Amino acid sequence: MTMPVSTEMRDGLREHRRKLTRPRQAILDIIASAAHHLTPAEIHKLARKKYPHLGLVTVYRTLDLLTEFGYVQRVHFADGCHSYAASAQEHAHHLVCSSCGKAQAFADCDLEPLIASLQRKTGYEINLHVLELMGKCPDCSTRAVALGKNGKRK
Repeated sequence: MTMPVSTEMRDGLREHRRKLTRPRQAILDIIASAAHHLTPAEIHKLARKKYPHLGLVTVYRTLDLLTEFGYVQRVHFADGCHSYAASAQEHAHHLVCSSCGKAQAFADCDLEPLIASLQRKTGYEINLHVLELMGKCPDCSTRAVALGKNGKRK
């Protein structure tokens, strides 16, 4: 399943004097077809199968560009590393499994009252927010219970 290149995406890139190049399309295709978020190195490895001359620097630059325009979302980890997932919709956040790395998007965050309160208290004009919740997915939780505390099957 590849992400269709929408008119909005092409127009957005044109508006910022950027083109949808073959390397950018290869990177988008990899992210859109992934079952979970991917690191830049993983994206590079997979995208080189579609576009063999792709460099790692191009991957990083493209990911920054696509994140800036909202086509992909950066997923942060506690250790400071990050990976990328397709933006399912304009307003999406992620549940991230700290064991297997699976990321699941969700849109309902209901943060508007908190944002309004923070704007009043701090004077900040908040125009963007990112929400990522870390924990164990149902599969990893079930596996952990099955293995027990000592790591051996019960």
